[in-house]
Amino acid sequence: MLIKLTGGTVYDPAHGINGKVMDIYVRDGRIVERPRDEERIDQEYNLAGKVVMAGAIDMHTHIGGGKVNIARTMLPEDHRGDPVAHSDLCKAGCGHAAPSTLTTGYRYAEMGYTAGFEPAVLPMNARQAHLEMGDTPIIDKGGYVMLGSDDLLLRMMTAKKDQNAINDYVAWTINASQAMGVKVVNPGGISAFKFNQRWQDLDENNPFYQVTPRDVLQTLSRAVYELGVPHPLHIHGNNLGVPGNMDTTLNTMAGVDGYPIHLTHIQFHSYGTEGDRKFSSGAAQIAEAINKNKHVSADVGQILFGQTVTASGDNMSQFRNAGHAHPNKWVCMDIECDAGCGVVPFKYKDQNFVNALQWAIGLEIFLLVDDPWRIFLTTDHPNGAPFTSYPHLIKLLMDKTFRNDVFSRLNPDSQAMSTLASIDREYSLYEIAIMTRAGAAKLVGLHDRGHLGVGAGADITVYTDNPDREKMFAKPDYVFKDGELVVKDGQVVKVTWGGTHAVKPDFDRGIEKEISKYFNDFHTIKMDHMKVTDEHISEDGRGYVIEQECKGRREKTA
Repeated sequence: MLIKLTGGTVYDPAHGINGKVMDIYVRDGRIVERPRDEERIDQEYNLAGKVVMAGAIDMHTHIGGGKVNIARTMLPEDHRGDPVAHSDLCKAGCGHAAPSTLTTGYRYAEMGYTAGFEPAVLPMNARQAHLEMGDTPIIDKGGYVMLGSDDLLLRMMTAKKDQNAINDYVAWTINASQAMGVKVVNPGGISAFKFNQRWQDLDENNPFYQVTPRDVLQTLSRAVYELGVPHPLHIHGNNLGVPGNMDTTLNTMAGVDGYPIHLTHIQFHSYGTEGDRKFSSGAAQIAEAINKNKHVSADVGQILFGQTVTASGDNMSQFRNAGHAHPNKWVCMDIECDAGCGVVPFKYKDQNFVNALQWAIGLEIFLLVDDPWRIFLTTDHPNGAPFTSYPHLIKLLMDKTFRNDVFSRLNPDSQAMSTLASIDREYSLYEIAIMTRAGAAKLVGLHDRGHLGVGAGADITVYTDNPDREKMFAKPDYVFKDGELVVKDGQVVKVTWGGTHAVKPDFDRGIEKEISKYFNDFHTIKMDHMKVTDEHISEDGRGYVIEQECKGRREKTA
């Protein structure tokens, strides 16, 4: 079947196309060259006056895995308060801060998103994460596997194992977990928490392993680079949410020997200690450092006001924040000593000094980082806000008048501590397309997504151009997933099942002897039981694995 999308105004930053009126042709789920004049068009859509972009990609969103399911089950009021009546086409589902798997897929598609990446897949829990993501309709999925506080890695580092052996372990874990990259959460700190540490800075030794967070970051960032994994080490830094943690963040950027890194939800790591309340914005210093350090990218983790739930592998920070739970209930737990997790419901309030300044800090970072290819639109769903708030966030970035109007109504003391009102920058549609499409695809390593070039997967979103950008991005006219029309006028019209993106770096199979012995000695399951195969992902007929290219083993260049 040949589909023609006629006369839309295209924004495709991967090919330098900035608002060009052009036609797009789709056949068998892929974008193709303009056919011969005599070839029959089976379906044509007149997109005159419409804005056309690739399907949006959320490169950091908690949509699968143990902690998300804990959030779903511990907040029945979140589901009761958000009843959703879907059509006969869509199965029932609900939830605002932690929506069900089905509702997650429907709502992402209805906003024009065609892929989402779970950023914290615990190796021991990878099968559960993939089952949940596999139950999320329409969008493609993928995950970053968590390392950095796992007992085996820390044992290897304590024993001074050489980098090649660690690379093999990291590559084995990526393969076994069917992941797109590696995530480190509070490097070494999740482990240190179990030895009664409640704080760990970058050069502070783990009390048992005598390994510092800096050691972990250097080891893992080098491993990811040398294995040729496209997505750089995905870092949830130390001391999340702690006043003064901007110094830790700046030291993290400088402390990885120049290897590429991605700093996630950086808003939560950009706090100073100025002012009477000893809490201030470090956004200017953080943005300046990102601008200077080309090996660093970041997503923001913007907070927006209202009820949500924080769900994180960082049990050290979640334990610290448990006293702020709203409603007053929380969970901290551990699985097989691999890592940990904490779930703490939270309500951000615009008249609360800290919350209002957090809101401003995130926007300051967005607006002060020069390169939209290295800063990404996230709320760290659901930690900063549910992903359904993205259209509102886009309007804040594109409309200074609207932004300043919201800012003027916040806690007055927080306004006095922020420079947000003096920042004139407004994002363009082209820059939004970079942050949410082309740049996200490039960062994650999706070679055939995030753009509209020939050969790309036909994930395409069409909007009516509207000066109210929140309305525009909340309800696309059309969304095509792999060439099939799945959303029309902001409503799902066909339910499909996307694929699971993964990379499979090479490794020396000899490492399995050491890993197997470790499992036999310390775990309750065997090594082979942890592995997620292609067949596990596709066994119910809904999913399939999309193997993205790995660059192969490489050495660092000067």
